[in-house]
Amino acid sequence: MRKNLPVTQKNYDFPAHQTLISITDTKGRITYCNADFIEVSGYTQDELLGQPHNLLRHPDMPSEAFRDFWDTIQKGMLWSAVIKNRRKNGDHYWVRANATPMRDGQRIVGYLSVRTRPSAQEVAAAEKLYAAMNQEAAVGQRIHTLQRGAVRRGGLAGRIWGGLRPGFEGKRNLLLLLSVCGPILAALLQTPWWGVLLASVVTATLAGWGLARLTLRPVRQVLEVSRQLASGDLSQFVAVPEHGLGRRLLLPVAQLGLSIRTVMADVREDLAQLQGQAQEVATGSHDLASRLEAQASSLEQTAAAMDQINSTVGQTADLASNGVALARETTASAERSQEAMRGMAATMGEITDSARRIGDIIQTIESVAFQTNILALNAAVEAARAGEQGRGFAVVAAEVRALAGRTTGLAKEIKDLIDESQTRVAAGSTRAQEARTRMDEALAQVQQVGQVLEHINTAAREQALGVRQISEAVQHMDQITQQNASVVSQMDASAKRMHARASEARDNIRVFRLASGEHTHAETDAVALRQQSRARSDAEAAVALEYA
Repeated sequence: MRKNLPVTQKNYDFPAHQTLISITDTKGRITYCNADFIEVSGYTQDELLGQPHNLLRHPDMPSEAFRDFWDTIQKGMLWSAVIKNRRKNGDHYWVRANATPMRDGQRIVGYLSVRTRPSAQEVAAAEKLYAAMNQEAAVGQRIHTLQRGAVRRGGLAGRIWGGLRPGFEGKRNLLLLLSVCGPILAALLQTPWWGVLLASVVTATLAGWGLARLTLRPVRQVLEVSRQLASGDLSQFVAVPEHGLGRRLLLPVAQLGLSIRTVMADVREDLAQLQGQAQEVATGSHDLASRLEAQASSLEQTAAAMDQINSTVGQTADLASNGVALARETTASAERSQEAMRGMAATMGEITDSARRIGDIIQTIESVAFQTNILALNAAVEAARAGEQGRGFAVVAAEVRALAGRTTGLAKEIKDLIDESQTRVAAGSTRAQEARTRMDEALAQVQQVGQVLEHINTAAREQALGVRQISEAVQHMDQITQQNASVVSQMDASAKRMHARASEARDNIRVFRLASGEHTHAETDAVALRQQSRARSDAEAAVALEYA
């Protein structure tokens, strides 16, 4: 017998509302187990599926219990007893195990086991019984045995007590014994034949009446439980007698009710989780719709901002065209101003040449005046020497007159030059005025260009503001998109969980055969399940290693 170690002798007391269900094939390999079974066992689903059910066997359980278990269910009968199972970590838990063969027609295709939490009295009695059976096995005795999960005592005394034990069989045997003992006692007392007959009739009547009561009581109990099941009331646990007809009648009905109750509880829990996950999906969808609405509003604002930008860009283009035209006019004005300035520069050059010539003339006049002064001085000297006799004075005077004539001519020439210079200066002034006027025009046009550039600057600022708004809107859209992606991811995960829970609910329903030829968990390929479990474990290990 398989011995699972280690053991801690620590009891794991699971809640009373939990019901542990497992299904095995005809070789005892697990093909299905519900969530409560997985939780209480301490193993994972992949560690259980495809494995032999004795994986949970506790070393304190006597081998007699498992011999009786397999002898009973392989004969197609029901089996029920309090069992001590081992958890993965070595702790143990007690269950009231109810095993039922699963059939396809007359063929047994697997076994359904439904376990509930036993009472403290049941655990104490079972623990005491199994300890005694282990001691008996150690010394080679066999006083206590099991039959369909019920205790039997060996030996003649045990058989006699078994025949008269409380329950249907014991009371039936007692009534039969009394019905036989009545006529015998009457015969021993030498009662007339009619007295013996009367005693026989009376005892037989009493025995029949008692047997009828004994038979009808468990039948009534079965009918009451059947009515509860038919009405859908699965809240009550059926108390099954330890022995007798009541046990044989009530045990199948009780296990049926327990199986239906457990499966319905699993389905209800699965559906509750599905409902919660559906609510998550609905909430996520609502949140996603709100975010999409906000995103649409942001897009609308973005479109409006883009329209404004387009309008501003058009105005900017128009202003730029005006600026180009004004720039061309400014260039032409500048060219005209440049030409006027060139003419004025030439005029001023001519004025400079005239002034240079005037300077030359003035130098000549100064030279003449100098010579005139010298001659006048000489004349004065000569006149002084000659006294009355001033012949040379006449010569000097003539020279002076000549010089004076030359001076007069030069003065006239200077006057002409001055007049000419004045004329040219006037012309230069006129051109300078024209240049000033054109420069004023150029300045005005430059100011207009400045105003145009100011408009362009303002438009550029508006464009910058619009671009910033677009950027903020795009960022907001990006955040909303990321949030939407997160919500969609959550919705996807919830949908996957819903799918998984729906699959579990569907698997739970597969406990029952609803149509002929329909497959149940008992007919699942255990080897394939084990291979699938290993493949999932390997895949999860690879993913964990990748992220490590």
